[in-house]
Formats: sequence, structure tokens, C-alpha cells
Amino acid sequence: MRTLKLFTVLLFSVLALNVSAQQKKYVMVIHGGAGTILKKNMTPEKEAAYIAVLTQALQAGYEKIKSGKTSLDAVEATIHVMENDPHFNAGKGAVFTHDGKNELDAAIMDGKTLMAGAVAGVTTVKNPISAARAVMEKSEHVMMVGAGADLFAKDAGLEIVDPKYYWTKERWDGLQQAIKEDSTKAVLDHGSKKSELLGSKNHDYKFGTVGCVALDKAGNLAAGTSTGGMTNKKYGRVGDAPIIGSGTYCNNETAGVSCTGWGEFYIRNVVAKTISDLMEYKGLSVAVASKMALDKVGKMGGDGGLIALDKKGNIAMPFNTEGMYRGAITADGKIEVNIYK
Repeated sequence: MRTLKLFTVLLFSVLALNVSAQQKKYVMVIHGGAGTILKKNMTPEKEAAYIAVLTQALQAGYEKIKSGKTSLDAVEATIHVMENDPHFNAGKGAVFTHDGKNELDAAIMDGKTLMAGAVAGVTTVKNPISAARAVMEKSEHVMMVGAGADLFAKDAGLEIVDPKYYWTKERWDGLQQAIKEDSTKAVLDHGSKKSELLGSKNHDYKFGTVGCVALDKAGNLAAGTSTGGMTNKKYGRVGDAPIIGSGTYCNNETAGVSCTGWGEFYIRNVVAKTISDLMEYKGLSVAVASKMALDKVGKMGGDGGLIALDKKGNIAMPFNTEGMYRGAITADGKIEVNIYK
């Protein structure tokens, strides 16, 4: 009899925990890049700075949702905060190309209409995520690149900056180190593997993208991603962030997704759309679908992470690196921010 009572109590406790978990509805999830992020390498001041800006970003987006604005408004406002902060490889903190320039990419997608906009290789737009939204809402196109995208953004009334705006000492020093390592590698080993050449000794040269997925009061999802690309990149390389279906995707019937990591692998695996397809055609949860898609990237040799949010307010934040700057906020305003594994 005592065993039966104990079993009943345990069963009730498990059911109560499940109900509690199901009642935790998220309205927004964000990331600020993935990579070799170890607590032992982080100063208390820098850690506090990252936590502060991630929190600020969540608050900015949540205020939009709370006031009845759309998920698109929330995504744009959230990403603005991270684009304006030099800690992240997007906007102000964008990394440098081999030629010492900053080329920025971004994409945004509306889960209700499946409308999308993207820009790649822009060099004068203060907030590339807004340029992506302008492409979606003020043109008949999905993607614009280079000088044409910069001109379109200017004509759309967006804030234009001198390219010097993006310059930061940390990113500039990172370029010099990457060039030095590339030069050393060329001298020591002309037969280096493609993956080694792309990643250099510090494979985190390709990480740092920011992203957001939001769910508004009307039940509509939106997803956005913004990045400065890969340090020391050449020949106008574009990663997965601005490619709809690879680094960014959103559908009210499934989920919104934003990825971060080694873009070439995300493009080849069409990661963001694959997650949506697994949910739609196989009935998988956002957590299971996200893990499956990222596992495939890992098996091919790619690394990074992603965030996803479904129409019911369930989130997923898987990553296969040592850490990923990430955070989420619930419908009742509770903020969660994490950095390490």
C-alpha cells in the first residue's frame, strides 16, 4: 500500500512538471553567435557586457510584442540592439574582409505571408536588418547585393554611414592575425585541406552572427539574421545568413529559425528550411527537428548553432560548439540568458 502511494505521488509530480513545462510559453528567442566560448577565457567585465546587451535586446523586442506590435517589429528592434553593439559580428562589430573592408549580410522573413527580404555585401547601411526588411516590403525582390543594395537602402530612407563607422580595434586585430596565419600556412603547407584554409587556426573567425525569432499576440512568427560574415573572407563570399531557407526561415505552420556557424555547411544542408520540413512532413517537435538538422551539419564537419521558435511558443537552441550567446523571454516577461555549454 505504501509503495502504491509513493508511486502515485511520484506520478503526480512528473505530471505536474510536464504541465508546468507546457505552460511556459516563449515569445522570443535570440542568439549572438556560437564558437569556442569558454568561461576561463572570459573576463567578468566582458561576460557582464554580453549578458547586459543580450538582456537589452530581449527587452527591446518584448516591448514591441507587449504593446501589440508585429513580430517583424520585434525582430527588427531586437537585432538593432545587437547590430549597434561592437561585441557582436553584425553591424558596428562586423569583421573585416581580406581587403580590410566590412561587408554585411542580413535577412528577415514573415511567417504569416512567407514574404522575405535579404541583403548581402552591403557596406554603408547602419542596420542591415532594416535593409532586408525594406527589400521585403518596398520591392518585388527577395535579395539585393553590393552597391545596388546600398543604393536601395539609401533610397528607402534608411540610415547610411561612412564605412569607417564599422571599424573596431578588436576586429582589425583579428584580421591581421588571420592574414598572418594564412601566410604561415601557405609557406608551410601548400596542400592544406579546404576546411583548414577556410577556418584558419582559429575557426571562430567565421562565427558571431546575431539572430532573433519572435511570436506576436496575433500568433504570427518572424525570423531575422544579421552578420558581418567571416574574417579574412575573399572574393565577395556570402554565407548562409541572408539565404532564405539556409540561415533564415519562418513559417507560421511550423517555426521560425535563425542559424549561426560555418555558413557553407548550413547552405549545403538548407538547415533552416529542413527544420520546418521535418516539423511539417514528419510531425516532429521543434526541439527534435532542430537537433536532427544540426547533427547533420556536425557529421559533415561543420559547427555552430541555431535558434528556433514554434507557433505554440516552444523553443530550441542547440549548438555543437563550446558555447553560444543566447537568450529567450516568456510571454510573462521572464528573461533567460546563457553563454556557455
